[in-house]
Amino acid sequence: MTGRAAHAADQIALERRAKTFPDVSRRDFVKIGAAAAALPGIPGEQKAAGAAGRVYAILGDIHANIEALRAVSDDARAQGATHYVCVGDVVGYNAAPAECIRVVRDELKCQVVRGDHDHYVSHPDGNLADLYPDAARAVEWTRKQLADEDARWLRDLPLTKRVMNFMLVHATLDMPDRWGGVSNDLQAEASLICQYMQFCFYGHTHVPIVYANTFGGAVRREPRDFTYEFGQKLFINVGSVGQPRDGDPRASYVLFDLAARRIRFRRLAYNVAAAQARIRAAGLPERCAKRLELGR
Repeated sequence: MTGRAAHAADQIALERRAKTFPDVSRRDFVKIGAAAAALPGIPGEQKAAGAAGRVYAILGDIHANIEALRAVSDDARAQGATHYVCVGDVVGYNAAPAECIRVVRDELKCQVVRGDHDHYVSHPDGNLADLYPDAARAVEWTRKQLADEDARWLRDLPLTKRVMNFMLVHATLDMPDRWGGVSNDLQAEASLICQYMQFCFYGHTHVPIVYANTFGGAVRREPRDFTYEFGQKLFINVGSVGQPRDGDPRASYVLFDLAARRIRFRRLAYNVAAAQARIRAAGLPERCAKRLELGR
């Protein structure tokens, strides 16, 4: 998350809602969201042709950590994953950007949305002033590591995407190009208002969490495995593969079993020391290496 975006996220959510729907109250917004989630055809789309038997591995914030990505992809296969998607930030912070792009794009055949690091790396004229110094240094380094084809692939990624009965976004649905964070109920509500499918998976904060749409507003739930019911909209952060920030250094991702209506949060140990050695060998900031062992 960018520094300025993190501090402004609450105000942005309020301003966006007020400008777009000036005559609609907060209570009415919640009712609208609940009604949208219950529209005919939306909750039951996993019954569509080809959906039976699909298990999606939903990855996010890989951040050029090939050791973590390999551990996650191996585990996902062992858990029965049939398809792969990614909520963005394939690159940034860590030292294997090209390798991670090849795994995500070519091996796993992921459907991917663009994250802020993907954006800044693939737009060399972009202003890095909003990034923390370590992040900006990593972006500048990563730009020099990628072939034109890889940079173009990152640049062409969409900001949002629909896959079967769920949506993908990196940061927020109300303003996906502003890279604001979602870490409280108010920020989650702004995205839930714009969510037209029952599920949306996102990342950016590197902290797994679930927000549910209720008649009292967005409600936060802990990231525990659950079997879902049709109707209630859920905005789900899948955590980070390559740089977790919830105090747990293990790689994080989600498994979504459409037929079983089951969502599982997975945590995997990986070779942190090898990832740190890559960072140091590349001359990237020491803090990028240190935070991997801390999960912060």
